[in-house]
Amino acid sequence: MNVITQKFVDFIKEEEGLTTVEYAVAGALIAAVVVLAFTELGLEVCNAIVGLVDAINGDAAPTTVCGA
Repeated sequence: MNVITQKFVDFIKEEEGLTTVEYAVAGALIAAVVVLAFTELGLEVCNAIVGLVDAINGDAAPTTVCGA
């Protein structure tokens, strides 16, 4: 058990590479970009499907059901 504790302490003290805070910031930025991309992509897909359904049904005025 002492070996594991020592390895953990050595890992925390090592200053090469990114620090934990930098990893957290990078992870948060990546998560925000992924959420934004999927949100925008989801709306585009929804709008395309609604457009196709309206075209098939012959509706003159497009139905808006995506993203309120």
